[in-house]
Amino acid sequence: MKIEKITLSLMLGLLLVGCDSRIDAVNEQMASIRNQPPLPIEPAPVFAPVPTFDYSAHQLKSPFLPGSLAAELQIMAGKRVYPNLSRQPQPLESYAIESLNMKGSMRSQTGQVLALIQTPDGEIERIQLGSYMGVNHGRVVKITPTQIDLVEIIPDGREGYVERPRSLILIGPAP
Repeated sequence: MKIEKITLSLMLGLLLVGCDSRIDAVNEQMASIRNQPPLPIEPAPVFAPVPTFDYSAHQLKSPFLPGSLAAELQIMAGKRVYPNLSRQPQPLESYAIESLNMKGSMRSQTGQVLALIQTPDGEIERIQLGSYMGVNHGRVVKITPTQIDLVEIIPDGREGYVERPRSLILIGPAP
């Protein structure tokens, strides 16, 4: 038994002597890399200057705007329009116009035309001339039995605002 223990201890010792630390090999490789001379940095590429172009058709129609929008912006160019941010928002101003549905119209006892609007939540709201709806400060300017006309105030892209006409149309028969 003693011989077996001695043999086992000898074999275990030889096995441990054969295991070399890999950290030493890594350190040697890192020292070898550090001793190499640095590689030169490639110079930045030279770019040829782009030729300039003078656009001389400023007075003509812009190729980047649809015709109707270009005409609308030209008409509104002299006006300064700003939304009234101090007034209390109305319930339909929290919805986009596209998400609202006109469900019909009716006359009040005073003869004023009112329109019925359904919200995406399924609620029905009553509006009249001067009411506001939509996220772009849309003010109702006309109500007919089949259509609501509004004027929205939208950013013009140049730190100002323009008015834009929009309509909400009754789809299908009135309830």
